[in-house]
Amino acid sequence: MKTLIFGLTVACAGLVQAQTKWDLPTGYSANSFQTQNVQQFANEVDQLTGGKLKITLHPGGSLYKANEIKRAVQTGQVQAAEFILSGAANENPLFGVDSIPFLATSYADAKRLYLAAKPAQDKLLAAQGVKVLFTVPWPGQSLYSLKPVATPADFAGTKMRAYNPATTRIAQLLKAQPVTIQLAELGQALATGGVQNFLTSSASGIESKLHEQVKYFYPVNAWLPRNATVVSQKAFDALDKPTQEALLKAAAAAQERGWTTSERLDGEYIKELAAKGMTISAPSDSIKKELATIGDTMTAEWLKTAGPEGQSVIDAYRKN
Repeated sequence: MKTLIFGLTVACAGLVQAQTKWDLPTGYSANSFQTQNVQQFANEVDQLTGGKLKITLHPGGSLYKANEIKRAVQTGQVQAAEFILSGAANENPLFGVDSIPFLATSYADAKRLYLAAKPAQDKLLAAQGVKVLFTVPWPGQSLYSLKPVATPADFAGTKMRAYNPATTRIAQLLKAQPVTIQLAELGQALATGGVQNFLTSSASGIESKLHEQVKYFYPVNAWLPRNATVVSQKAFDALDKPTQEALLKAAAAAQERGWTTSERLDGEYIKELAAKGMTISAPSDSIKKELATIGDTMTAEWLKTAGPEGQSVIDAYRKN
């Protein structure tokens, strides 16, 4: 009888190990390409581990609100999570390096900036008990305008939408008037003349049907902010070696797939904006020069808060 009980105990222990379950909250909707990529990652982990590790995705802030998600994984309330890195910039400026305007204005530059910042960001998160699995950028923030803009002077005195300190500062440096408007209120503000130009992604242009009111789009890619999918180091360490390796393999695939998808969708969204009647134009040389100057100014301002570690990241980025 004792032998039978012992055997059942061992079998049950094996079953528990075989069915490790993780929760992974994200603040983004289920139809976002970022969320879909994370879901595919979870599916692949399930396949690669033969069902040993099951990750349940909780989209749309359904388990924790977007601003609570990072804290939830740090404190062990959940085993894994996805959040936008720059959302933690108030904790440490290094988290916000990929949102410095006009520093990295292409996918290739964003990749170099990611690699330059990765050691410092990974170290910060490791100190909080968090391990980075993969990061994926959003399409760049680009310029929408009711009227054509040919020179920096065309921004002077216009009402420019602002939604965070960076966009407020950009408006000030362009001698525009910053007006705080959330994306959901943008349509009404455009209709009533409350705003004349703004920065947002090509994806927002499609999802919010901005092409119905705005006719000019300039792909300036002011910044390409990244989402990070992470795991509690404690939860990762509790996995056996083969499961850890499977998790990391799926994460590497998710990162590569995510970057490729983001860039592809950006191109598709811009083509769709054109098909819906928007005029898509490269910014003029004088505007490019002005935006690069703004980038230098705002990088210098960021460095004042980020200190020597921030300087190391920028130096590494500019060397490559």
